[in-house]
Amino acid sequence: MKPIFFKEKNINNDIKIAVQRLIEGNLVIIPTETVYGIGADATNTDAVKKIFHIKNRPFNNPIICHFESLEKVNEHVELNSRALKIAEAFWPGPLTLILKKRKNSKISPYVSNKLDMVGCRIPNHPMTLKILKTLKRPIAAPSANIATKLSSTNINHMDSRLKEKIFIVNGGSCNYGLESTVVNVKNNKAVILRYGSITEEEIENIISIIDSDVFQNLKHLSPGQQNKHYSPNIPMRINVNEVLDGEALLNFGSNNLNSNKIELNLSLSADLKEAARNFFDYLHRLDNTKYIGIAVAPIPLTGLGKTINDRLTRAIAKQ
Repeated sequence: MKPIFFKEKNINNDIKIAVQRLIEGNLVIIPTETVYGIGADATNTDAVKKIFHIKNRPFNNPIICHFESLEKVNEHVELNSRALKIAEAFWPGPLTLILKKRKNSKISPYVSNKLDMVGCRIPNHPMTLKILKTLKRPIAAPSANIATKLSSTNINHMDSRLKEKIFIVNGGSCNYGLESTVVNVKNNKAVILRYGSITEEEIENIISIIDSDVFQNLKHLSPGQQNKHYSPNIPMRINVNEVLDGEALLNFGSNNLNSNKIELNLSLSADLKEAARNFFDYLHRLDNTKYIGIAVAPIPLTGLGKTINDRLTRAIAKQ
């Protein structure tokens, strides 16, 4: 992926505009290393409610809060030693921790469906970190899309309904291309509530992971749990062994699959990191009514392949 360069003057001006709009209770689309997010001052309930309305997002779907530093996180939530160990290993970066909100925190209850547990992370994008440091408040920010639709990893992906109404901070293409991994620490072990850009294997290097049967009691704490999610507008089939006439092909690695329309390969070398980075971008490119649908090649259920398959499975699910 080629680096994108911005003039410092434009960056600083966009940051000033973004901060002022957030202070005034407006929404701002911000870049992160995972996907773009629709941000609001997390301490402003009216602003947070605007996120749900513009995305058509149900209020029981929690929103992740973004912070500038561990110190700021600790002002709002309780960080036990195990959670701190994970945070120090992966922050700033694409991992979200579900943490107990402090009683004196001013984070809006609507961020977490009025529960006392909040998803927290420190993003690893210089422009958003500058916004956070200037604003001096956490930013609540789910993905910059309409609910159930594809996430955006560059500004060209965004729905016109969002572009027309919300100021966008252009931070280039997202480095990871998939949402953050969401983790809850329970009984000194980790429960992965949403697969994301940090793999199980990476987390297990830091802390043991609880069996997935515990997950069912905790999934309401994490975003990304709807059956129907991350969906293109045209039909999609996954794990295909043949491509139908008129279908676009989202391929992976080397195989015998071919399309008579168009083919994009997530990674010719079967590199899952490259595939993750290209995933939403390529789906956006193929999501076109001139094709009868999208056929997706099998992707291994290992490492980041688990995250990609989670997104694909939800994308084809019924409401």
